[in-house]
Amino acid sequence: MTALPPTLYRRPAMITFTEAQLLAWLSPIFWPFIRVLALFSALPVLGQRTVPVRVRVGLALLIVVAAQASLPEMPVVALDSPLAFALIAQNVLIGLVLGFAVRIVFAAVEFAGELIGLQMGLNYAGFFDPGSGAQGTATSRFFGTTIGFVFIAINAHLLVVAAVVQSFHAFPVAAEPFAFVRAMRPETWGAEIFGLGLWIALPLIGMLLFVNLVLGIISRVASQMNVFAIGFPITLGVGLVGILITLPLLQAPFVMALERMLVKFQ
Repeated sequence: MTALPPTLYRRPAMITFTEAQLLAWLSPIFWPFIRVLALFSALPVLGQRTVPVRVRVGLALLIVVAAQASLPEMPVVALDSPLAFALIAQNVLIGLVLGFAVRIVFAAVEFAGELIGLQMGLNYAGFFDPGSGAQGTATSRFFGTTIGFVFIAINAHLLVVAAVVQSFHAFPVAAEPFAFVRAMRPETWGAEIFGLGLWIALPLIGMLLFVNLVLGIISRVASQMNVFAIGFPITLGVGLVGILITLPLLQAPFVMALERMLVKFQ
C-alpha cells in the first residue's frame, strides 16, 4: 500500500486573537450600546414596564449596528480599568438625561391636563396609574395617553434616535463623565414643565374661568337659583367641548418643545 502524503495529516490551524483585537472589535458597539440602552430605560413610551427588557436590548443593539457608519471613532479601553468605569458612567448618564429631557415634555403635557382637570372639577377623580406607578387624574392620564400616540404617529421616536446618534459628536466618549452635566445643566429644565404646561392649558383655563365668572354673576342676580347644582354640569360640559376643540392643536407645541430639548444634544 502506498503511504498518504504528509500534508493530509496536518491539523487545521486554530483561529487565535489577542485581548487588544477583541477590544478593538467590541468598542465601536459596546459604548454606544450602553448609551442607547440607558436612553430606552428612561424614554416615556419605550421605557414603560409593559415593554419587555428583551425588546429594549434588541432595539438598542439594532440602532447601534445601523448607526456605525455615522458614529465617531470610539476609544479602546480595557474593561477592567478604572477609566472603563468612568466611561460607563458617562454613557449611562447621557442616555438617562436624554430620556429625562423627553420625559420633561411629556410631564408638561400631563401638567396641563392637571390644570384643566382642576378647573373642570375633575381632580377628585384620581386613580393609580400602573404604568408610571403614581397617582394621577383622569384628564392628566388622557393627555398623557394622547401625547404618547402622537409621539409614535409623528415619528418623534426617530428624532430621539437621531439625537442620541448626534450626541456622540457633541459629547464624545471621554474620561470626564460629569463634564456633560455641567454643560447641560439639567436641573434648570424643571421650569419647562410649568411654562409649557401653562401655555397648553391657558386657553381652556381662560374659557373655564369665564364660565365660572358668569355663574358667579348669575348667583348674585338670581340668588334663589342653586348655582352649585347646575355649575358642575355646565363647567364639565364646557371643559369637554374645549378639550375637543383644542386637542388637534396639541401637536404643534409638543413638537416645538421636543425639538427645543433635543437640540441641546446635537
